[in-house]
Amino acid sequence: MKYDVVVVGGRIGGSIASLYASKDDADVLMIEKRQEIGTPVQCAEGTTQSIFKILDMKPDKRYINAEIDGATIHAPDGRAIDLAEVSCENFLDGTGYKGYILDRKVFDKHLAIQAAKAGAEIMMKTTVKDLIRKDGRVCGVVAEHLGETMEIKADVVIAADGVESNMARQAGLTNPNKPGNIGSCAQYELFGLDIDPHQLNFYFGREIAPGGYLWMFPKGEDTVNVGLGVRSTKKTAYQYLNQFISRFKGTTPVELNIGGVPLSGPIDKTYTDGLLVVGDAAGHVDPVTGGGIHIAAFCGKTAGQVAAEAVKKENTSESVLKRYDEIWREKFGKNLEISLKYRNAADKLTDKDMNALAEFLEKNKIENLSKISAIKFLGKHPHLLMLIRDLL
Repeated sequence: MKYDVVVVGGRIGGSIASLYASKDDADVLMIEKRQEIGTPVQCAEGTTQSIFKILDMKPDKRYINAEIDGATIHAPDGRAIDLAEVSCENFLDGTGYKGYILDRKVFDKHLAIQAAKAGAEIMMKTTVKDLIRKDGRVCGVVAEHLGETMEIKADVVIAADGVESNMARQAGLTNPNKPGNIGSCAQYELFGLDIDPHQLNFYFGREIAPGGYLWMFPKGEDTVNVGLGVRSTKKTAYQYLNQFISRFKGTTPVELNIGGVPLSGPIDKTYTDGLLVVGDAAGHVDPVTGGGIHIAAFCGKTAGQVAAEAVKKENTSESVLKRYDEIWREKFGKNLEISLKYRNAADKLTDKDMNALAEFLEKNKIENLSKISAIKFLGKHPHLLMLIRDLL
């Protein structure tokens, strides 16, 4: 078997890479290890409006559960801060709090179908075991489909195989991941929880989600995604989640998903001869929020286009594929770098620090802040002042 491009992984990054490579006339095979694209759900399903601009698509009610126009942060002491009253200019990729809660099972499959319509072949229930190399360059994959092992040749392989990417590791591109750099996540789709259907809610505190946060994302029809991420804790994410939802009576979980998310920033290099890396496999995730749908969409699109162009040029060396790395870093590299600094600073915040910040924001809306009020606040909290200096 021989293709121009083989994409490993059928989630958002992989399906979009397959779609755009196919649109550019590449002969594409997308490989997915599960029996169904879109399951299990592996995120909170929230995204910004920007993903549809990236894909030049119009949002469709078939895969949108809720439209979002606001967000509330809950401090450890229970204080609730409406972020719309604080600042929203730079939140969620510059689109304020406007966004959507997707039905990822439907959305992911929709993207895969679009890729198929553009000409991509899809092979389900297939696990990639190894890379094929020739003269030091990647030129295909070894895969197992329903007990049969096969070699699939390709001019370019796009690795979109998730946080534990075998492809990137076998190509020598992944950074060593310390346990603290992987967020352990658990999420219920919870029926019977009454919250504002257009508002996100975030909860912080060492007792709720140490090293992370808890989210509530409304999905419509009385269901809410309630999940959390933690890092390097004695208890599991699942235990912390059950501890939190025990406060809500009359609710029923209808789905449970558990997984991990990379929080150490992008890998140093997302390309080599014959190979590109996309999405969680490349660390295309915001280290603070753990979100990355719109980043994976942009990078998947770019990877597909660069791979197809390299095939046309009959040059799939890293000197040509490097263009992919340059494009996505120009778009997101600086923001991800800054976000990692914020995450490292947030790791040092105590519950007392977070409560003090929440109280300050409650009393002083960002648009009305004065230097005097900020100096007075930081004078009372020198620990926070030191963290701000570290960020600068």
